[in-house]
Amino acid sequence: MKKNLLLIFILYTPLLFSQELTGTQLLKKAIQYHDPNGNWKTFDGQLFITMEIPKKPNRDSRIIINLPKQQFSIKSTVGEKVTQYIIEKDSVSIIFNGNSKPSKEILEENRLSKSRAKLLKNYYTYLYGLPMKLNDPGTIIHEKVESKTFKGKNYWVLKASYKKEVGNDTWHFYFNKDNYAMEMYQFYHDESKNDGEYILLSGEELVNDIKMPKIRAWYKNGDNTYLGTDILKSLE
Repeated sequence: MKKNLLLIFILYTPLLFSQELTGTQLLKKAIQYHDPNGNWKTFDGQLFITMEIPKKPNRDSRIIINLPKQQFSIKSTVGEKVTQYIIEKDSVSIIFNGNSKPSKEILEENRLSKSRAKLLKNYYTYLYGLPMKLNDPGTIIHEKVESKTFKGKNYWVLKASYKKEVGNDTWHFYFNKDNYAMEMYQFYHDESKNDGEYILLSGEELVNDIKMPKIRAWYKNGDNTYLGTDILKSLE
């Protein structure tokens, strides 16, 4: 009888725990793993990122983020082209190959714009600020935590959506069951269509005492097409 009770306990404990663990609790544990000292709120640092895209030249970027001063800059090199965006609060500057006043023709030819500068700022501060960014206003954390298996590994999965004024995509974040490290996430524009992408995370870089994923490999949800990889380099 004791053996039967023990077997039942072993079989059902994971299920019971997943039901008891709320989305808010899971997020708190994940943030404790990645940013135990709460440094993201006052982040002032640099990221060196190489973007590898199939059949295209690499993009090497130096990114500076200063959240307290609302400053962001990105200087990217692709072949012989060097593009730099500098944002200071509401002010945006564009520099192309050293020219701080590029002509309208150059801007259009290279698809440079203030709106793209703001897009890049939101992109990099969101991705490299995860999972801490999930505490931002307008984020809706779904309290039901699921246990899912992806590529042979089992994860705790947190679902997040956003208020209309913030965004329309739905995100799923996959966390290691032992230490709550974020190891994958995926987003959908429309879950019923299985569109969007999933991103596999591997390795870590310690930046301002924050554990950030070193490698992000991007794939399409629908057919698993490989899209590219972002590599966070060690600071030099």
